[in-house]
Amino acid sequence: MTREYLKKATLTAKSDASEVHETVKTILADIEAGGDAKAMEYAKKFDQYEGNVLLTPNDIKAACALVPEKLKRDIEFAHNNVKRFAEAQKATVSDVEVEIVPGMIAGQKAIPVDAAGCYVPGGRYSHIASAIMTVTTAKVAGCRHITACSPPRPGVGIAPAIVYAAHICGADKIMAMGGVQGVAAMTFGLFGLPKANILVGPGNQFVAEAKRILFGRVGIDMIAGPTDSLILADSTADAHIVATDLVSQAEHGYNSPVWLVTDNRALAEKVMELVPGMIDDLPEVNSQNAAAAWRDYAEVILCSDREDMAACSDDYAPEHLTVQADDLDWWLNRLTCYGSLFLGEETTVSYGDKATGTNHVLPTSGAASYTGGLSVHKYMKIVTWQRATREGSKAIAEATARISRLEGMEGHARAADVRLAKYFPGVNFDLTADG
Repeated sequence: MTREYLKKATLTAKSDASEVHETVKTILADIEAGGDAKAMEYAKKFDQYEGNVLLTPNDIKAACALVPEKLKRDIEFAHNNVKRFAEAQKATVSDVEVEIVPGMIAGQKAIPVDAAGCYVPGGRYSHIASAIMTVTTAKVAGCRHITACSPPRPGVGIAPAIVYAAHICGADKIMAMGGVQGVAAMTFGLFGLPKANILVGPGNQFVAEAKRILFGRVGIDMIAGPTDSLILADSTADAHIVATDLVSQAEHGYNSPVWLVTDNRALAEKVMELVPGMIDDLPEVNSQNAAAAWRDYAEVILCSDREDMAACSDDYAPEHLTVQADDLDWWLNRLTCYGSLFLGEETTVSYGDKATGTNHVLPTSGAASYTGGLSVHKYMKIVTWQRATREGSKAIAEATARISRLEGMEGHARAADVRLAKYFPGVNFDLTADG
């Protein structure tokens, strides 16, 4: 396999982990010790907001009234699509039971977590879709309490469209608090909230680090880094559309990698020619983000053939993977490492980000090699149970006693011995570990 880098990244997409870690650790410790008052102190410092932390019904009503009707319909459309897909996902998990040996039944139950904390970014961009993706899936999963948390803007509060989305998707509480303090409030059960069992949703490096530190005390959707996207394109691809799609994802942030992998040099060169002008044509903030991302983190990789392209993609394990190439079924069957896959020119990452129903909270930084994205399943615990008749216990107890003794775990063995003695008095069993 020969891969030629027509453009090579000069930076690696990672934060200053040490500095961020210490800052976040300090904030979390302060808030855990100081409770509501300390969280409010940080909110005043970072959010510059002193309104209601938990939105009242009147607050929600007032915010919803500010959302244009056309936008409401679009939010409802996206919500219905996400809900429909989440319901289909939930249907793939069922309670089961099987008779392992006569008289010994083992079972599985899917139990939703009780309380979900959904973080919705609202800083540089107001991530309306993140409210839809996180709250809807939690609701479909059956979580009894869902908190949507989003950073307020000074003197304004949470973006009204985020409030509307969180509300119609089923949030029980909407909290105006951002960053680490918001994550901490949900985790520690501040302001009268139940302690979250799981934290989900995208966020900046401080939010991501807070989730990383808290993981174990609370479940999280995944360890997250900057968003990333890869496009696989062959000679059939439209260079203008490929370039547009790359730029659309680069605007996320200055450290958001985008990658083009192709076996066609002419296409690669045309895309590289088009991208700078498209970036310049964006609004100022978007353009600045995309320009930095393209300059420092983007790569264009020329491969020998489609198999090499697929292998390269699997090596990168991108968060978003787009295929604009011939024979889409081949790619669907061949590719193995991605957060979400977009097959063909007729769809795009932007569709998945906003409205199609598949979730946009996805594994980044190569994590797609071992995990998928947020789904209804993330909110559900797959647990097991068993029960037995006395006769069904017999063979299991014998094997358990002998295996336990071979391992040196005499206490385990005796838990089996005592049942055999009670259920089958007068019967001699060979319960030694010797052959």
